[in-house]
Amino acid sequence: MFISKNLNVNEKGNLTIAGIDTVDLAKKYGTPLYVLDEDLIRENCQKFKKSIDSYYGKNGLVCYASKAFSCKEIYRIMKDEQMGVDTVSIGEMYTAILAGFPSEKIYLHGNNKTKEELRFAVENKIGRIVVDNLNELEMIDSIAKEANSKVDILIRVKPGIDAHTHDFIKTGQIDSKFGFAIETGEALSVVKLVSKFDNINLIGAHCHIGSQILDVDPFVLAADVMIGFISDVKDETGIEMLELNLGGGFGIKYIDKDDPVDYEEYMKAVASMIQKKCDQYNLKKPFIVIEPGRSLIAPAGITLYTVGARKEIPNVRTYISIDGGMTDNPRYALYKSEYDAIVANKANEERSEIVTIAGKCCESGDLIGENMSLQHAESGDILAVCATGAYNYSMSSNYNRNLKPAVIMVKGGKSRVIVNRETLEDVVRNDI
Repeated sequence: MFISKNLNVNEKGNLTIAGIDTVDLAKKYGTPLYVLDEDLIRENCQKFKKSIDSYYGKNGLVCYASKAFSCKEIYRIMKDEQMGVDTVSIGEMYTAILAGFPSEKIYLHGNNKTKEELRFAVENKIGRIVVDNLNELEMIDSIAKEANSKVDILIRVKPGIDAHTHDFIKTGQIDSKFGFAIETGEALSVVKLVSKFDNINLIGAHCHIGSQILDVDPFVLAADVMIGFISDVKDETGIEMLELNLGGGFGIKYIDKDDPVDYEEYMKAVASMIQKKCDQYNLKKPFIVIEPGRSLIAPAGITLYTVGARKEIPNVRTYISIDGGMTDNPRYALYKSEYDAIVANKANEERSEIVTIAGKCCESGDLIGENMSLQHAESGDILAVCATGAYNYSMSSNYNRNLKPAVIMVKGGKSRVIVNRETLEDVVRNDI
């Protein structure tokens, strides 16, 4: 009946998340409101960890891709679950370290890391820096020399794979701002160059082919290509890379037609290919890192809104306006990403109309979705948009000087605030 397994309907006919009435949550904390289910987040972490331990013989690490959702509490949970984390900025690194996350299990990514970010990473002994361009090599070596240290790196490689996803979230093909291409010989030339730097230690290679991928085959092909690359590097340079980071991109169910493969099937198929190719090329089986983000946290979250205006345009469409929009969820405006929505206080009723959910910003494109099947919605109703745990709060903005919503965590029938709702004072805090 629902997209995520933690959603249900109670005796009042209201939508629940982890057994808690969402209408009560909206009354207690106000709307818009992000709600996350801690038990489901932990369950997803454990499922990934169990799979990688099983299929890679405990020779691997699951790193949470924290760009999906970053705050102190999520890093505390990841520490509890013995995860690594993938960060892409000084802000994410700082937040993780401030939350007590072990720096040696942090990976730093990014296609244009600044000197400030690299210095922060070196000074705080971040576990791995994933190098994306030649400028970074020079900066890392210089910074490490000043700090009298040696930095472990991976190089980001483009395996030349089309992941059959939205153009904006494809990253593994040759025409991408990320990484070094294999097919042009660029990646191999970078490996040869690394040996000239005294303060850099090349550990392995990284690739990431895209996001919201619902098929196994692209991941298997990526593993095939990357083990082949590791073999070529060994043949050409004598260097045997002992770590392979295969990134993330595992898809989830946003709407009924989405049919993601169980995470364990990804692991099983990719592990089989890695073993086969390592045997073929006479390579040591590398330490495997994966970086799920959306698949860990998106299904665990919903966003609650209060319905405002209802606007019916005869023979055109019906607009249902909410007290949020592209400032708290820009994914429809960016990618036409589809969501499922429910009128939380009418969750037991039939979906009787097709509507467009409109945000409150002064933008025609400020929509959460079009042609969505929904219960009859009127002013004052509570609307829940499902599977919003990833790339909603993390991509939120103050456009039109709107305030960012609070984030609450639910667990064991209780709720708590993990990110405060912004105030008017917060909005003008940096104004002069």
